[in-house]
Amino acid sequence: MRYKDENKSESIFNAAIQLINEHGLSETSMSKIAKKAGVSSSTIYVYFENKEDMLNKLYLNVKKKMSLELLHNYDDSIPLQSAFEHALKKYTNYILTNKDDFLFIEQFANSPLLHKLSRKEGLELFEPIFSLLEKGKSQNVFKQVDTNLLHMFMFLPAMQYVKDYFGGRIELKQDNLNELVQMTWDALKA
Repeated sequence: MRYKDENKSESIFNAAIQLINEHGLSETSMSKIAKKAGVSSSTIYVYFENKEDMLNKLYLNVKKKMSLELLHNYDDSIPLQSAFEHALKKYTNYILTNKDDFLFIEQFANSPLLHKLSRKEGLELFEPIFSLLEKGKSQNVFKQVDTNLLHMFMFLPAMQYVKDYFGGRIELKQDNLNELVQMTWDALKA
């Protein structure tokens, strides 16, 4: 029996992200990933059943890294607006500094290969944010709508800003980021 090496797994994930971002999901084969990762094609199957399994595990790996960054030093006992701003700024910083991860998530989140279970597990990693939004609703600070809608709207403006920045359509300006956070807060308020 072959044992799994965490470094090889990470190399496979990194190779997959690079190839997917360069060539797309459908053009990225397991053999291309193995070659780029510096492992044999048979070795990749020690770690993953197939491409779909690898992609779902990669998705959860990236979501976990993202949630750890977002929730680092997160304190839900501080005022609601401060906690909201802290989380949104941390998220924006993460996607700005982890472009490859962000672009992979953007591509794979819309793929039929993403399992419902992986999507659910990915969302569960951000449970403190859902709790923050629920707390805001219970205090009548946020709109009384489905919490999933609040969650979506909390992050979509930042995602679009970063996509426009990566696409060269806008400049990255701290003042604009601060205004974006304020506008997002204002939009969710009751």
